Amino acid sequence: MKMSYINVIKILLFAATLNQCFGFFNLPPKQENECFCQLQGKIDECSCNIHTVDSFNNVKLFPRLRSLLIKDYFRFFKVNLKRPCPFWSDDSRCAMRYCHVEYCEENAIPAGIKGHKTKHNKYTSNTQENCTEHHNLGYLNKTLSEKAQHDMEKWAAYDDAQDNFCVEDLQGEGAEYVDLLLNPERFTGYSGESAHRIWRSIYLENCFRPKETFSFNPYIQTAKLNNMCLEERAFYRAISGLHASINIHLCSNYLLSSKNGLSFKDPNGEWGPNLEEFIKRFSPEFTNGEGPNWLRNLYFVYLIELRALAKAAPYLEREDYYTGNESEDYDTRMAMKDLLSLIKKFPDHFDETTMFRGTKEAQKLKYEFKQHFRNITRIMDCVGCDKCRLWGKLQTQGLGTALKILFGGQFDYDPSGNLMNKMEMQLQRNEIVSLLNAVGRLSTSIYKLDDFRQMLR
Repeated sequence: MKMSYINVIKILLFAATLNQCFGFFNLPPKQENECFCQLQGKIDECSCNIHTVDSFNNVKLFPRLRSLLIKDYFRFFKVNLKRPCPFWSDDSRCAMRYCHVEYCEENAIPAGIKGHKTKHNKYTSNTQENCTEHHNLGYLNKTLSEKAQHDMEKWAAYDDAQDNFCVEDLQGEGAEYVDLLLNPERFTGYSGESAHRIWRSIYLENCFRPKETFSFNPYIQTAKLNNMCLEERAFYRAISGLHASINIHLCSNYLLSSKNGLSFKDPNGEWGPNLEEFIKRFSPEFTNGEGPNWLRNLYFVYLIELRALAKAAPYLEREDYYTGNESEDYDTRMAMKDLLSLIKKFPDHFDETTMFRGTKEAQKLKYEFKQHFRNITRIMDCVGCDKCRLWGKLQTQGLGTALKILFGGQFDYDPSGNLMNKMEMQLQRNEIVSLLNAVGRLSTSIYKLDDFRQMLR
């Protein structure tokens, strides 16, 4: 027994010698400290701290979202992936089989979704009134012609579009339903100049930037953000946080086939976490010191979308989530009420009332804010990988829906939870689906961060 203790001591001494000479055992903790060094304390522009979000999300919210988003109402998303890029020649289409999107067969789409009307729709199909007073002298004909109804729907859609932060046409040719469960977000092999051009265009041409400086580096140094006003900083942090979230998804669901000696075209591709890729995308060494700040911005955009769900909760609690499957629709309504109840109890929500306050200059900035974001949603039509385009469109529309709820001006409630505006806000089914899935993506990213932290240890 004594010899075994001596052997253990020898091994520990040998390990210590290796560690001293080569730093073998210091490397992972060092990388952990570098990548996660900003994930502590108060979140920028918010009263909430990162530990509060981690605890709330990983223990309470993430499990609920994971079970909710497999429901039929949230898994079928209508999207147009065939619109041409409006800004440059679309010459970089991804030819890899993993970039391909599987569309739904017509009979796989629930009947209630294809002809979906929520109980909040103002205009329904024309019905014949059974009146006995038709021949009375003072009778007023209240029925509407089909053309008049169509015109009114167009007016309502136009009014609603003025508050939209997204540009999306689901009525034109090319819009189809996609089953999100059959097309999970993951790294497909799409990368290089085409992918970099998307983000460069978003950051350099559509994000607000400090006026006294200009750089060809698309990312703004965190130290220079204080040279911008609150709204401009919030816009950049939201986009940066969304970008960080997408990168985490790709690192946690990375195509590993090439590592196993298989080609990217192998039909049995293998996906899993790629720690090396995570370090490359977020370590200060590879990101000019900004990677940890990008992870911090993930928490900022998470709080924005969480606040939007809390603010829209009175509306969303009255939604019917209709698909035609009575038992599942009931389960979905109950799951949503449980989720919204939890979110409303979150102690430190983002305070949107601090933004765009008062002056004419603030309203002008709000208009620019909206136009910048609408432009970003159009850039999603330039993504060369169809599956990446699908998830890019969904997540930008989800964030755009959150911004519409927070800053559109029609989601204001009195203390009793009643809408105070004369015209009730309309959320289309696609907006609800994209918002919940976008929150689900951000929630997953924060959850996966803990996995990478453990791997680094």
